[in-house]
Amino acid sequence: MKILLLSGGAGRRLWPLSNKVRSKQFLKLLSTEDNKRESMLQRVSRQLDEVGILSMTHILTSQDQEDLIRNQLETSVQIISEPSQKGTFAAISLAVSYLHSKQDAGLNEKVCVLPVDAFTNISFFHLIKKIPDILTKSNADLAHIGVEPKFPSDQLGYIVPRITEKYDGYYPITHFIEKPEYKKAEELITKKALWNCGVYGFSIKFMRQVLDKKGLPQEYEQLLAVYHKLPKLSFDVAVAEHNRRSIVVPYEGQWKDIGTWKAFSEQMDSSIIGPCKVSADSSNTHVVNELSQPLHVIGISDSMIVAGPDGILVADKKKCSGVKLQITDEQPRYVEKRWGSYKIIEKSAPVDELQSITKIVNVLPNRNISFHLHRDRQEIWTVISGSGQVIINNQLRHIKAGDVIQIPIGVKHAIKAVTSLTFIEVQLGVNVSEKDLIRITYSWEEAIQQGM
Repeated sequence: MKILLLSGGAGRRLWPLSNKVRSKQFLKLLSTEDNKRESMLQRVSRQLDEVGILSMTHILTSQDQEDLIRNQLETSVQIISEPSQKGTFAAISLAVSYLHSKQDAGLNEKVCVLPVDAFTNISFFHLIKKIPDILTKSNADLAHIGVEPKFPSDQLGYIVPRITEKYDGYYPITHFIEKPEYKKAEELITKKALWNCGVYGFSIKFMRQVLDKKGLPQEYEQLLAVYHKLPKLSFDVAVAEHNRRSIVVPYEGQWKDIGTWKAFSEQMDSSIIGPCKVSADSSNTHVVNELSQPLHVIGISDSMIVAGPDGILVADKKKCSGVKLQITDEQPRYVEKRWGSYKIIEKSAPVDELQSITKIVNVLPNRNISFHLHRDRQEIWTVISGSGQVIINNQLRHIKAGDVIQIPIGVKHAIKAVTSLTFIEVQLGVNVSEKDLIRITYSWEEAIQQGM
């Protein structure tokens, strides 16, 4: 069996800590048994490892999130990257074609797809291990896992089983219902409908047949070449809802969708994370503060208060998911990379056609920012702490706290940390967007050999 762990999404409902790069699965807010904090990605990976199937897992993600994944996981999990986000149907199709074309997975190989943000018990992953045998035994095309609802929800999809035809651990499926109104959800529970938790089991042969019927390439390189033309569809809409040979496997254990701040707060072991003081008369209020400035909360109850580089949220817990309707697609102010992270602390309005952005950049020890140059802006770096090296036009220079480095327009450069390195970066020019960047293909070591 191959496991495909879907990691994507923009996490709008968990603004301001999540954005289009740092989605909700990367937020280290969940408590561990040893009083540490972990992200959803780390939790699910740990659970997969506990049942012995992490080694057969591939993470399917966008190119923007690759660095975050590698930084958070201690084990080396293979990553399949989609060039652009086209929905779960396109992503799963690309991953399956990769497994067959690039890793020689056979047509009868079973694939199980699950979302990275499933908050559930270890028993759920033991059930995942049974999916290949259930597919073989049932002779079904598709196997789903359906969670027995604990309450009516209008935020989740439902799978309606044919309860008159129960087999050994599974039911045939009659139809799907996507996020019904509350009264309809109550009715569905009386009919033994199950929450759709986004788990799919199938064979590679089945997915190749689906692609063939849709007139799409089945080989990885060919599908990758036309990926930008694929429609943006969910796997449910494109495949699952039309298949008549599908089954659902009920799961009775704990499973939660923690895609809102209210749901997240229910899993936090402390009502306060970060610098903050909350008055005694502020009941059932949770605070998460990623800023260095302290927060003081007085007389506010049943609320969620979250502060981060992208902004500050103050909301009633029952209504905090409404933030997704208010935010815009601005450039994230906090971004994590394979080499470290940066935080935008100021953006200036244009003056005489010149713009500026000021960042605080942190580079991890023995990591480096790749060689690049800028066409429309200069940069000034002021080292705050740590030590490292910079190469500017093949000239190597050792740097330490207090040093100032000026990088003119069009000059290739890179920086490497010896110890943990922090510097202030001021970008100044007619274009200070991320698009004003040209990467240089050679590595730090190659640059040293060429110029030093």
